[in-house]
Parts: sequence; C-alpha cells; structure tokens
Amino acid sequence: MKELVEYIARSIVDAPDAVKVEEVADEGGITLKLSVAEADKGRVIGKQGRIAEAMRTLLRVKAAKASIKVRLEII
Repeated sequence: MKELVEYIARSIVDAPDAVKVEEVADEGGITLKLSVAEADKGRVIGKQGRIAEAMRTLLRVKAAKASIKVRLEII
C-alpha cells in the first residue's frame, strides 16, 4: 500500500524526489504518513480534497481485500 500512495503522489507533484511515505503499524491497522514539498501540498490534496479522498478510497479497497484498516495522513 505504501508503494501505491508513493506512485500516485510522485505522478502528481512537481518535486517527486521530495515525496516520502512512512508506514506505521498499530493495533488499529496501518497509518500511512505522506509528506511532500510545501509547494506541492495543494496538488496532493486537490480542490476540496478530491485527490486526497480518491487516494483514501483506493487504499480502503485494497485494505478491505487484505482485511485490515488503513489511514492516510498528509503532513
């Protein structure tokens, strides 16, 4: 799942080298922390959060197949 978020984010931003995804496992599931360059945050979030919500939807589908819970945080 980390690779999926990283691939999508690198495709969207102007500075793909600044994209970092940290995966943190806890009792509630997996938390993915996505960090991008400050200038690219708007691109990753999208208008009214549509791109971020689309990434979260894709993660939910993949997580449902694996029977786990996933959260995406954009920091």
